[in-house]
Amino acid sequence: MKEQVVLSMQGIGKEFLGVKALQNVNFTLRSGEIHALMGENGAGKSTLIKVLTGVYELDSGKILIGESQTPVVNRSPQEAQKNGISTVYQEITLCPNLSVAENLFIGREPRRFGLIDWKTMNKKSKELLDHLDIQVDPAVQLDDCSIAVQQMIAIARAVDTNCRVLILDEPTSSLDDEEVSKLFGLMRRLKADGVGIIFVTHFLEQVYEVCDRITVLRNGELVGEYKTSDLPRVQLVAKMMGKDFDDLADIKSAHQKDPNEKKVPMIEAEQLGHTGTIRPYDLTINKGEVIGFTGLLGSGRSELVRSIYGADKPDSGKLKVEGKEVKINSPLDAIKLGMAYLPENRKRDGIVADLSVRENIILALQARLGMFHPISRKKMEEYADKYIDLLKIKTASRETPIKSLSGGNQQKVIIGRWLLTDPKFLILDEPTRGIDIGTKTEIQKLVLELADKGMSVAFISSEIEEMLRTCSRMAVLRDGAKVGELEGDDLTQQKIMNTIAGGDEKHE
Repeated sequence: MKEQVVLSMQGIGKEFLGVKALQNVNFTLRSGEIHALMGENGAGKSTLIKVLTGVYELDSGKILIGESQTPVVNRSPQEAQKNGISTVYQEITLCPNLSVAENLFIGREPRRFGLIDWKTMNKKSKELLDHLDIQVDPAVQLDDCSIAVQQMIAIARAVDTNCRVLILDEPTSSLDDEEVSKLFGLMRRLKADGVGIIFVTHFLEQVYEVCDRITVLRNGELVGEYKTSDLPRVQLVAKMMGKDFDDLADIKSAHQKDPNEKKVPMIEAEQLGHTGTIRPYDLTINKGEVIGFTGLLGSGRSELVRSIYGADKPDSGKLKVEGKEVKINSPLDAIKLGMAYLPENRKRDGIVADLSVRENIILALQARLGMFHPISRKKMEEYADKYIDLLKIKTASRETPIKSLSGGNQQKVIIGRWLLTDPKFLILDEPTRGIDIGTKTEIQKLVLELADKGMSVAFISSEIEEMLRTCSRMAVLRDGAKVGELEGDDLTQQKIMNTIAGGDEKHE
C-alpha cells in the first residue's frame, strides 16, 4: 500500500545577510509517521520549520500539502494553521491563568446566545482529552498542571484545529524520563490517527525510540532521508558532522598529564560559602587542570563557582588566587584577577542580542580595561576576526547581530569573548547544553588544549559522560554542599553516582 504524502517541500532556499541558510532542500512527510529532522546547530532545521510555518518567506522552491499540486504560501503561523500545519514549541505558549478547557478552545470558544457555552466547551474538552488519553480535568487551571501535561495540552489544542502536520520543536528538553514516555505515548496515538509528525530533537536515543524516518541537514543542505531502522547511530552522527565519527572517549587520551608533575594551586577556597546557596567548602584548583563539578539539578554546582567568581558574594571563608588572599566583591574584581565565566543561561546572562558578533567578543576585555581606555575600532576588528577564525564561528560577518547566529555559534562567541581576556581561570557552566555533537566535540577539545597551556578550567555539565571525557578530577555536590572529590581510578560513573546518592562515604 502506497504511503500518503501529507507534506512535500521541494527545492527550498532561504538566504540571510549573504549567508545561504537553506539551499535546495527537499523534505517529505507521510500520513501517520513520526519523522525526525536532525542536524547540528546551524544546519538549517529551525529555518526550514519557520519557512514552512510562515515565520520566514521562502526565496525559492515550493510547498505542497496533501495530494494538491498547487503550491501553498504560508505568510504567517495562523495561515499555516489554516492549511493544517501546527507547531508546538519548547517554550509553552498557553495561558497559565486560564483553565485547561479555555486553553484548548481559546479564540474558538463554543457560544450560545452570544455567550461562552461553558458546558459544551468542558464536554468537548473532555472528549478530546479522553481520545488522546490525557489524564486531566478540563476545569483545572493550567498553571496547576505539570510541564509535561501542559505540553500535551498544547499538542491537543494543535491537533484539534484540523491538523494534518504537527511540528514538535524540542518538546522533551525539560521533561523527565517518565514524562517523555507519556509524551511518546501521545505521539504514537496521533500517528495512529494519521497525523504526520515532524520531531526536532538533539536526543539520539529518543529518535531511535519513536521515529520512523530521519531527514539530516548539514550547512543548510539536505544530506539525505533514511528509514530509522536502516541508519545506525554512528552513521547518523557521521552524516550530521560530515566526517567519520571518532570515539569521543579518545579525546582525553591525547591530553594525559604526568601524574608526578608538581601541582601549583591557582584557586584555594577555605570554608568559602554563601548563605542560602552553597554551604562552606574547601577546594583547591591547580594550574593547568580541568576540574568538574557534578551533582543533580539544584545540588549547588553553579552556586559554588558563582561564589568564587563573586556573582554571589561569599559571606564566609577565605579565597586565595595564586597564593594571595583576595576579596572578590563583584565579577569585575574576578575579571581583573584573571577569571572568566561562561554562564549557564547564555541567552539571559551571556549574549547581548542586539549587538554584533564583534561587539559581543570585545565586551569583557573592554570592561577590564575600563571606560577611559577604549579599544580602537581596528583592534576590535582584529580581535573579532581572530576568534571567528580560531573557533570556526559561522557568521556572515563580524558585524552580524549575534541573535542571528545559531545557539552553538553564540556559545563560541561567548567563549571567544573570555579567551580574549587571556584568563588564568576559566569557568564553563553547561558550555555544550543544547548544541550539536560536532560543536560539543570542538569545545571539549578546546578545553583540554587550554589546560595543556596552563589555564585552570572549571567545567560543569549535566552529562556525566562528557565530564569523564574532559575532567581529571571531579567535585561532587549534593543539596548545596560539596560532599566528595574523585580522581584517578575512582573517576568512574558508578563512583560518581554513589557519591551523589550518599552511598560512598569514604569520599565524603
